[in-house]
Amino acid sequence: MKFSTLSLIIISSFGLVSCGFTPVHSNAPSIKSATSTLNSVEIAVIPDRSGQYLRNALIDKFYASGYPSNPEYKLIVAPVQETISDFDVTIDSDATRRQLKLITNFNLTNKDNKVLLSRRVSAVTSNNVLVSEFSTLVTEQNARDAALEDLARQIETQLALYLNK
Repeated sequence: MKFSTLSLIIISSFGLVSCGFTPVHSNAPSIKSATSTLNSVEIAVIPDRSGQYLRNALIDKFYASGYPSNPEYKLIVAPVQETISDFDVTIDSDATRRQLKLITNFNLTNKDNKVLLSRRVSAVTSNNVLVSEFSTLVTEQNARDAALEDLARQIETQLALYLNK
């Protein structure tokens, strides 16, 4: 009984090897990695403070070996839209939690300004509303930074999947 289960697992693993999937991040020379592909994408300026943070997060993810000298693509990210909603309201109508939702659109264009990929990404996070106003501002900013990092990760994933197809 154990032998047949083990042999079934081994045989099914051969099927996965030949399925045609390739890793997105790879050090193998025969596989074009996401890192090398993303290094050929120029990131346009994104307005506002949240846009600055998002652009810097994207730069950290894309340019491991420096800025591209001759980029093949351009990433254009729309201004980040932010919505803050109070919830978990007490009897005195005071909120004890806030939900922060960030939404943006991005376009990937080639050198001829033809749009190759257009997507909408969003991130939702929340923070506590504390007695101290300063503490509340700090927790809200930490939540915002985490949501912007999530947006950067989503954009990186979408572009890596598109460019490596």
